[in-house]
Amino acid sequence: MIDVSPEFPVDESAIRIPYDQLKDFMTSVFKAVELPDADAEGVATAMADGDLLGKDSHGCIRVPMYVKRIKGGSINRTPEIRTIKQTPAMALVDGDNAMGHLVARYSMDLAMDMAAKSGIAWIGLQHSNHAGAAAVYASMALERDQIGIIACVGSANHAAPYGGSDILVGTNPIAVAIPAAEEPPVVIDMATTNSSLGKIMVKAMHGEPMPEGWVIDAMGEAITDSAEADNGILTHIGGAKGFGLSMVIGFLAGTLNGAAFGSDVIHIGEDPHSVTNTGQFIMAIDVGHFIDPGLFKGNVDRISREMTGSAKLPGVSEIRMPGTNSWRIYQDRKANGIPITKPLLQRLNAAADEVGVTGL
Repeated sequence: MIDVSPEFPVDESAIRIPYDQLKDFMTSVFKAVELPDADAEGVATAMADGDLLGKDSHGCIRVPMYVKRIKGGSINRTPEIRTIKQTPAMALVDGDNAMGHLVARYSMDLAMDMAAKSGIAWIGLQHSNHAGAAAVYASMALERDQIGIIACVGSANHAAPYGGSDILVGTNPIAVAIPAAEEPPVVIDMATTNSSLGKIMVKAMHGEPMPEGWVIDAMGEAITDSAEADNGILTHIGGAKGFGLSMVIGFLAGTLNGAAFGSDVIHIGEDPHSVTNTGQFIMAIDVGHFIDPGLFKGNVDRISREMTGSAKLPGVSEIRMPGTNSWRIYQDRKANGIPITKPLLQRLNAAADEVGVTGL
């Protein structure tokens, strides 16, 4: 088995579920709540792909929440995702309140096709929903020698303006995927807060504390009890710089597209009935329009090796490029299955029981 240090340390008692089995299980759950067969499989595939990448906070753990929202009427089961405005290098997509995974995949496919012709494409998304792991969509571009970018307005507000205490800001994540030749692709997938809410959800599910610095209370004091995170304020990466980046993403992914931002954002974990109008933007950059793709990827390899081969600080065993850990996790989980802990298995099977399908 490949030696990895996953985003969440794997519980040795966790069972390993093959990718196809997990995907098929989730497909059956979403069919049971009346998503069309193709849409149910599309959502399940995106979620299982997130789990393969080690994004345990944004994969199958979200099944119960999605079931609750679909049954609560906040999701359009039979949407018409459509492009409502388009030029050679931009488009605006109306997700018709579909599951966000479907809107994001539709939009990345559109962006890649447009970029192949124009060199670059920027797609704004409106009336979308939570779409799971952002890296899944950014990484779609890699097979076409393109650079993929996605940024999202968070699907609930958990942070405050820098220096404030009013909860008006989401985790507003961004993912970028850059192709390489022999080295792992360079991929970032990060919230603009010190932790995504999903990571905290995983810790709370397993009764684990949070590190100091992830969440504070209204007096600025650290909260480390993961079960109390919803009563606190998520902190921004880099302080004011992270807040600034979060604002820029919010305006570009939300306001520019006529989607929600600020106090208009609906908390998807607390309100299963209200439509969110979640906004995202997606970009694709076709490398071949700028430089020979082989030369570009060779240079990415060379620079990556330069970074990883550079001098290490005392006590540091390895310098890794962004995305290398997820790439290792992907290789391990593709070969050995996706680890499902006992608390997660219980939640998944409870959701299956609720909709009348066979559990894992």
